[in-house]
Amino acid sequence: MKALITGGTGFIGAQLAQDLIEAGAPPPLLFDINPDYDRVAHLGDKVEVVRGDLGNFSHVLHAVKKARPEIIYHLGGMLSVPSDADPAAAFQANAAGSFHVFEATRLFDVKRVILASTIATYGADINEESIGDRSIQRPGSFYGVTKVMQENMGRFYQKKYGLDFRGVRYPSVIGPGVKTMAMVQYNSWAIEEAARGNPFSIWVDPEITNAVLYYRDAARALTELAEAPKENIHTGIYLLGGPSPAPSAGQLAERIRAHIPDAKIDFKPDPEIMALVGKMHWPLDDSRARQEWGWRHEYELDDIIKAVIEEVRAKEG
Repeated sequence: MKALITGGTGFIGAQLAQDLIEAGAPPPLLFDINPDYDRVAHLGDKVEVVRGDLGNFSHVLHAVKKARPEIIYHLGGMLSVPSDADPAAAFQANAAGSFHVFEATRLFDVKRVILASTIATYGADINEESIGDRSIQRPGSFYGVTKVMQENMGRFYQKKYGLDFRGVRYPSVIGPGVKTMAMVQYNSWAIEEAARGNPFSIWVDPEITNAVLYYRDAARALTELAEAPKENIHTGIYLLGGPSPAPSAGQLAERIRAHIPDAKIDFKPDPEIMALVGKMHWPLDDSRARQEWGWRHEYELDDIIKAVIEEVRAKEG
């Protein structure tokens, strides 16, 4: 199935591209506003990279016309901290950009869209002991607001135009090489900096708990959801859980030290980020994804830490 991946040279997008190629799919087109060519260099001519801005409709139309995809994996957009710092830019990238993607599917008869959403769509008024796919979505960040809008736009295009729309809500995805600040990016950067022998300050309290998922599991989930028989898809947008129970920031630091005993990790909570992250600590119920299309994570916390350390050291010598 011919694919277009927005955010295609990001750490999840690049891994998704590799997974598709290894599964025998046609070369995907990777659409990105600031392509990381190094991340996909090993794929050679098996992928095509197109630079473009989701907020520019002509860029999106050009990419979809060029690729003529059967499926779009929509991963592109602004992350949490930049979105809250610049809501106008986040609206263009995440909200208007997603409208451009969905409208392009209508104009070019793309049959399926798989959306990468987030647990940041949740926030206020959660009364359950855990978050489920049907939990109320009242996000506390502008980033979360735009992601809820993406989900609802997809549902609209599904209802009105028959688009096969599916999505996942990620927890904190851990993997090497992300350069953009996000509320819970400390999960990745703490491991990376320890692997380099550098000190690192985590910007939340040690007690803050945040669900995590390894980026290879995150990419695999997208292809598994895309390949699931349509008759099995009832929920549509699915929470994805990872290692359980989810680690606190303090437990993450302890497990990093188990692998790197001299890791220099301390805590310097940022009040603004704490105000948001402190509302995102519920356990995740991903039972619908497990029941409807067989979702299972493979990497536990120690597996994730070990894998990131190995990747960082292999890349940087």
